[in-house]
Amino acid sequence: MKINQTLLGFIRKEFIQTLRDPKMRALLFVAPIIQMTLFGVAISSDVKNVRLSYIPHTNDTVLEHVYQRAIKSGWFIPARVSTRDPFGQIHANEADAVLVAPPEGLTDSIARGRGQVQLLINASNVLRAQSIENYMNSIFSNVIQKDLNRKRNIAPIHFDIRILYNPTIRTAVYMVPGVMSTLICLITITLTSMSISKEKETGTFEMLVSAPTKKWEIILGKTLPYIVLGVSNVPLILGVAVFVFDVPMRGSFLVLILSSIIFVCTTVSIGTLISILTKTQQQSMMASFLFLFPAIQLSGMTFPIENMPPYMKFIAYLNPLTYFLELLRNIMLKGGDTRLILSHFAVLILMGAVLITISFKKFKNTLG
Repeated sequence: MKINQTLLGFIRKEFIQTLRDPKMRALLFVAPIIQMTLFGVAISSDVKNVRLSYIPHTNDTVLEHVYQRAIKSGWFIPARVSTRDPFGQIHANEADAVLVAPPEGLTDSIARGRGQVQLLINASNVLRAQSIENYMNSIFSNVIQKDLNRKRNIAPIHFDIRILYNPTIRTAVYMVPGVMSTLICLITITLTSMSISKEKETGTFEMLVSAPTKKWEIILGKTLPYIVLGVSNVPLILGVAVFVFDVPMRGSFLVLILSSIIFVCTTVSIGTLISILTKTQQQSMMASFLFLFPAIQLSGMTFPIENMPPYMKFIAYLNPLTYFLELLRNIMLKGGDTRLILSHFAVLILMGAVLITISFKKFKNTLG
């Protein structure tokens, strides 16, 4: 197969131009490690719209009553599930919490004097898990005291809580994947957004467009190096997450790398479009900031998407960072749910394809 020398020339030029500056090398490979160490902290907010599920039993009025009281509390909403397996519901991210009664049902077990119910909680979001536990404790206290007319210290129900995916309730396990996704997004969009605008500002863009080059050669030559540089940061950032913050890596490393490649291609497409639409590096930096700030806020890293009003949720789900963050948490903490991974891959690939198509249409081999 014949290698395109023009494309190789562009790629070689971008690598040399980017990596010859010691400050740029520090920005690419040292800054992510420092930022991962400094910013692996959590920001909390009120928790609501918790997706609650339960495994129903025939004539189990007490369990049904507990579930309905939880829904009416305003903290919980019914979970839409596709399986009766409580672990499967949480693993597939269909429910945040699941009530599990004994095989004979909670009502019959109370009548026999050994009432017990288990609450499974998805603790990949540690702050959300703590709030769910507090909410359910309050609901069970009300059911026991008001509905069953029992005192709390002689409760007929033993309430057992099982924390999944983060049993020690460590904040870093929840927060570090969010910082990882944010750093990758910052690096790729910021660098790529200045690639073509830098040529315009320095006057070398005239040489590019006057040379016998094709549109796709210029765009790919300007973007492929940043895809490589962005992906090369993933092992560094992941190493800090696993070995410094002790975040578990339960899923496939190869799947995580593939997720990162797809996400980086999408963010580089965003940076490329910004670079094509702007004329100076200052404009590119400002446009990048205008995208990055709301993208980070609406990704679910600090503020749960479930808490947002419907129109903000719509915007949040147009955000590639939302899908990559959920992929990271699902792969690292849960081991990776195949259906979720494939659906998020499809969304990110579609976003990248749309963005790069728009970039090709907006790009003009002229100085105008």
